[in-house]
Amino acid sequence: MSVAGLALDASSRSPIVLLRDPSGRRQVPIWIDQAQAHNIMAGIQDSPPPRPLSHDLMVALLKAGNLHLERVIIHAIEESTFQAVLKLRLRAPIEEPEEEQEEENIPEESAELIEMDARPSDAIALAVRTGSSIWMLEEVVAEASIPVDAEADEEDQSEFRRFLDDVSPAALIRHLHNRESTTEEPFNSPDPDPDQQE
Repeated sequence: MSVAGLALDASSRSPIVLLRDPSGRRQVPIWIDQAQAHNIMAGIQDSPPPRPLSHDLMVALLKAGNLHLERVIIHAIEESTFQAVLKLRLRAPIEEPEEEQEEENIPEESAELIEMDARPSDAIALAVRTGSSIWMLEEVVAEASIPVDAEADEEDQSEFRRFLDDVSPAALIRHLHNRESTTEEPFNSPDPDPDQQE
């Protein structure tokens, strides 16, 4: 999964982080709060703040502790809440340059793997800062995803552009005026006599 972007829920005005599957055909919306949206956006923009944000500090602590965030896994939805874990790899401390070269040749599987429970928003904020992958179990994607049809979206946009190109300001004003006058009439009023002039 990748972060497709952030959006606002039209009804509640709550931020939503959108995760898109690798095929680009499905997105999973996760409702978050303003602070979480800010933390994710700061990580996406990759612009260092004057003082470290909480997630910047977490990344620094991971490095200081020789921990590498391998991936984030969003694995379940329980009571309308997404559940996530961080998969961290503990690396042995490196003391001398010769050992560093040897350490790089050690397979990743030989280092200890640590799993930590996390809120999806925190996990995503860490993943965008570290370049770690975001995984989501297929059953979660199937339950929570919305289809994305890029071709249909492009077709709708093209049709709207054609409409805007073809319509004149006078025709648009007439259309809106006619629409207003028909909505103001009662539903059971008789049709006006076309021969009668005002």
